Amino acid sequence: MMSSKNEFKNQVKGLYRKILIAFGMIGIAVFGFLYIALNPSVLSKKPEETVVDVPEITSEIENGIHVATGFVDGDGLTEVIQNCTNCHSAKLVTQNRMSKEGWIATIRWMQETQNLWDLGDQEENIVNYLATNYAPQKKGRREALTNIEWYVLKQ
Repeated sequence: MMSSKNEFKNQVKGLYRKILIAFGMIGIAVFGFLYIALNPSVLSKKPEETVVDVPEITSEIENGIHVATGFVDGDGLTEVIQNCTNCHSAKLVTQNRMSKEGWIATIRWMQETQNLWDLGDQEENIVNYLATNYAPQKKGRREALTNIEWYVLKQ
């Protein structure tokens, strides 16, 4: 009789342990789901930090050209480098040719749509530099070819 009571107690204790473990696991799972529901960014992959070596921009000028950017040397060069190359390549500037009005319109467009800051007192110097060094170039037909010895194609 005693052994059957002890056996029953052992079975109840085993069942009790199993129930505690099950509730513990359920509690941990519920806590995990709530944590993820309240902090969904936990599941998103965080971008790896990359270290980029940015070469130091020198003020070296060769043959009238700023070596680091390709800009023509002149009054306003420093302001153009400081304000234009923060957002885009110097090549974007050098490939464009505009009048003073065109450069002003482009600056206004960048301020309205691209979050370009107010250039303040520097704007006039920047626009004058750009209009002087990157003004429209007259395009026309090439000169007529002269002193060319033409030959007849045979069929």
